[in-house]
Amino acid sequence: MFKSSRRLFIQSVAFGAGVLGAAKSALAAPDGHAAGYDVAPASEFLKTIPRKSGDPVVFTASLDKGPIKATSGGWAREVTTRTLPLATGIAGAHLFVNAGGAREMHWHNSAEWAYLVDGHCQVTVVDPEGQLEVANLGPGDLWFFPKGHSHAIQTLGSAPCHAILAFDDGLYSEHGTFGISDWMSRYDAPALSQALGVSTETFSPNPKAETYIMQGEVLALDGPQAKVARALDRDRTHRFALMAQKPRVSTAGGQLYVASAKEFPVSSTMTGTVLKLKPGAMHEPHWHTDANEWHYVLKGRTRVTLFAFDKRVAVADLSAGECAYIPTNCGHSIQNIGQEDAEVIGVLDSGTYHESSLGDWLAKAPRHLLANNFGVSEAAVANFGRKRMVIASAS
Repeated sequence: MFKSSRRLFIQSVAFGAGVLGAAKSALAAPDGHAAGYDVAPASEFLKTIPRKSGDPVVFTASLDKGPIKATSGGWAREVTTRTLPLATGIAGAHLFVNAGGAREMHWHNSAEWAYLVDGHCQVTVVDPEGQLEVANLGPGDLWFFPKGHSHAIQTLGSAPCHAILAFDDGLYSEHGTFGISDWMSRYDAPALSQALGVSTETFSPNPKAETYIMQGEVLALDGPQAKVARALDRDRTHRFALMAQKPRVSTAGGQLYVASAKEFPVSSTMTGTVLKLKPGAMHEPHWHTDANEWHYVLKGRTRVTLFAFDKRVAVADLSAGECAYIPTNCGHSIQNIGQEDAEVIGVLDSGTYHESSLGDWLAKAPRHLLANNFGVSEAAVANFGRKRMVIASAS
């Protein structure tokens, strides 16, 4: 019995020593071995990960060369996900209304944001609580109509007005745009008479389909119609004078104006921006943590570099009339590559404005970490990115 136990003990010790030796051998072997706690480094490795190959993502389009929808009082063009498949979150449009024209009362199954480029207009809005607002807008002003708020836009003065619009749905026009003339034309006169409490004869001259933008008499800038404007208070108004505000960022390279829900409370689902860049200046590499970005070049020539979600980089040069779509969290930069100042109108599909930047990371990260990331000495990165620029002037 004793001999048998002694033999088992010796065998157990020998087996344990063998296992321990194998474990030590595995730990010592730098082959990337892994089995629970039993791990080892790899002896064969790549110095850098190869870049993704293949065609980069298409993220730009020409808004102002798109199909036109024109009626008697003006026209509109749009870029939706039908023409720019990447743009699933935001659609853009360019609206032009003649002097005397009016975009009829309508509403959307999406929110509408707009920047008035030129001219003057009057917006009329009725919210779901029946609250009416009539507000007059000029160049540099914004309007915002939340989903379902009925609204109309009418030109004031002898000059036409035009605006850049954005909607928080890549297929907004197909997912629900409801016009008053189109809707009422589907009812017969007796039904409208019953619903609205007026005689059937009242509806005999009504249009038989959608008027969209109707031409009418020119309304004077200081005429009686203009003077009926009654804006709501700051928390409820659908108008915001963006370019009358102080820019969020101002450097030798340019300015960035921002209107989020903080500045423009009714704009709860979208943030508007205007970026002005001097020749050679750049809006530094950055990303938006919780919003897609759609922007339109109003003036000048820009180069947009996109670090896309598939780790491919795409670069596009844009001229006035063209637009770009940047998906959430994709890194990007905008540089003025022309000889004149550039102006870019932008919108994000979030009422909160968040911008994370490469410059901020480099400015705040410990030097030893940066040295490790780039494989250089700490002295080489001692002054690297110490100050965030946001808008960097030409070197």
